[in-house]
This record gives sequence, structure tokens and C-alpha cells, in this order.
Amino acid sequence: MTDTSPRTTGPGAGEAVGAASGNAVAGGADLVLTGVTKRFTDFVAVDNLDLTVPQGSFFALLGPSGCGKTTTLRMVAGLETPTEGEIRLAGQDITHLKPYRRPVNTVFQSYALFPHLTIFENVAFGLRRQGKPDVDAAVAAMLDLVELSDLASRRPAQLSGGQQQRVALARALINRPQVLLLDEPLGALDLKLRRQMQIELKRIQTDVGITFVHVTHDQEEAMTMADTVAVMNRGVIEQMGAPMDLYEHPMTTFVANFLGQSNLIGGRVLGSDGADLEVEVHGTRLRVPRSRGAQDTGEVWVGIRPEKVQVCAPGSADDGPRSRLAGGVITDASFIGVSTQYLARMPWGQELMAFEQNTGAHEQFRVGDHVELRWVPEHTFLLDADQDANAGVERVDEG
Repeated sequence: MTDTSPRTTGPGAGEAVGAASGNAVAGGADLVLTGVTKRFTDFVAVDNLDLTVPQGSFFALLGPSGCGKTTTLRMVAGLETPTEGEIRLAGQDITHLKPYRRPVNTVFQSYALFPHLTIFENVAFGLRRQGKPDVDAAVAAMLDLVELSDLASRRPAQLSGGQQQRVALARALINRPQVLLLDEPLGALDLKLRRQMQIELKRIQTDVGITFVHVTHDQEEAMTMADTVAVMNRGVIEQMGAPMDLYEHPMTTFVANFLGQSNLIGGRVLGSDGADLEVEVHGTRLRVPRSRGAQDTGEVWVGIRPEKVQVCAPGSADDGPRSRLAGGVITDASFIGVSTQYLARMPWGQELMAFEQNTGAHEQFRVGDHVELRWVPEHTFLLDADQDANAGVERVDEG
């Protein structure tokens, strides 16, 4: 959901959430949410959520604005209280603990660094406040981890956005929380820097071995960094798994559309033949591996990712078994550098999309060219036709 609750954004915000924790991560410190629900008057932001985040993993909560991901994170941080359910960390019930008593730290999109302190003292602040020994050595090691040792004497205003983000991470990590919560931490960075920081975040998480729970609406960000992605929609998890599994084997139209792009074509399962299903698509029969069907009877959406589609001249030779749909006409060809995006209008009126790498293997097609669309049968997936084919499609006016 779009979070309108007050944020902890003043100086010291990074320490305010979970600064009490100064211990190394204990064994078996899984984060477990059981039956967690959060209601705001007549609106259910999170609905009966069951979730286990394994210790030491990089876990992403992915979804559009309003799906409940930020509210879930705030309940783990102690900034919101569940209406129902329980939150446990390393076996301890933390559902009603004050934020500062939880062994977690949070990094927000607003880094909330102390502008009057050096980078060294920003990172040292939490340990000094707790009266910890050997602060200087711990800070030096943390700045080395985030590759900012040579900037220790500077102040935040003298750093780039990406460098400030690393300072915020160092300040949170130096307390050795059992879980680090990341609330859209890269949202304020430009695209190039954001991609660099995705790699840096993953490296840092691997080095420290602390559980990261990362909230984002950016699909690429989640798939680049996370070991496990939970796709949220309307307060529930639609599907959870490794990034590649979610992308290659979507179980709902929302996941198919929200993670990348999909061509979803109306079809009907005619029957089965061993390991394959026979599916009719607007008069054309296709074979689909049974293992690729979230739905294997009746009316279905036949799904194929645009980058799996090969655009071919009618009657040209195949280089192996292919599913094919004939009668397409190119309505748009957009050159985007490494690839060209084609739209082809099919005989039943639907426009299907294809991405083709610009390898120079054949001439590019032009608007008005007649084409066939072909793909490897194993790349097809089937979904329940009762689901909205447009679920998860981001509209331009939605940002």
C-alpha cells in the first residue's frame, strides 16, 4: 500500500529501529510471520500472511503500490502493530516489542544521515550511544566493507547518492542486527547508479551473512539481488520462489505480467498425449508440456514471453520443433539497441509482442510485413482463463 504513516526520518533514524542489538546472528534465526493481518479501518492492507524468511537469505517482497509490502516491513520493524497474527524471530515472539528492542535495523529511501558529523562518526553513532568497546576498529572494518574507507573524514553533503546509501547501510549493519530491513533503498538513485548498487548490496549481504528483507516495486531489482522473491498483490502473496522459477513458471496472470512481460492468448485444452497437452489457439493446435500448465483442462491463457518468440518469414525453414502461429502482420518495429521490439497483429485481432536480439543473422522486418511467430514448445505456459489477462500490467499513469 502507499504508506502515509509518519516515517522515522530525523537524525538517528537508522539506529532508532533495532539499535538494541549488538550480538552476532544466532543459529536458526528465521523470521516467521504466522497469520499476520493488518487492517486500517475498513481497508485490509495485509491479509492472513504466512511467511518464513530463512536466516542468512536475501529476501525480496515485490509488488506494486498498495499491495501491502511496506506495511509488512513496518510490522516486522515494530512501526506498525498487526491486527492479528504473530511475528517471531529466532524463535522469539517480537509481535509487540518496541522497535528499539527488536534485533532488526531498517534502511529507508531517505538515508537520514547526520549532516554535521563525518562519515566515520555517522557509522560510529549507534555503537557509541550503546557504550560499545573498540568502536574505532569496528567502524574501520565496516567502512572497508562498503568501500568508503578513504572518505571517512568527509561529511554526507560531500558524497554522491550511492555513497550516502552505503553509509546508511554501514550504520545499520555495524549493530549486527539479525535482520536488515530495506524499504525501497535505491528509489532515489538514477538508473545507472541503482544498477551498480544492486550488485553492491548483494555483495555486502553475501559478505556479512545477515538476513536482508528488501521491499521494492522494481522487478529487475528484486530478481537481480534476491535469493527468494515473494510477489505480493492486494495483501497476499501470489507466488514465492527463486527469481528464475517465478519468471519461467508463473502460476497466475498477475505474476506473468508483473515480472517482465507476457503474451497471453486465449486457448482451450483439447486433451493430453503422454507428457503433453494439446491446446487449440484460434484454430491452431499446439503441444504444451503438462509440467508447464498451472491449468490443464478447459479454457486457458496460453502464455509466451516476448523474448522467447521468433519472428519468421512465412514458410521459412525451422531449425527444430516449434510451436507456430501464422498470419501475423508487423504493426510496429522499435529498435532499442541490443534488440528490436516487434508488435504483430494476428488474424483474430490481438497484437503479440516479440523481442529479437540484433545479431545481424537476418534482415529486420518492417511495418506491414507478413510474418509467422514461432517458439520452442517448452517455453509455453498455461494459466487459468478465469484470471484477468491484464492483472499486473503497469499502466503509464500509474508510474
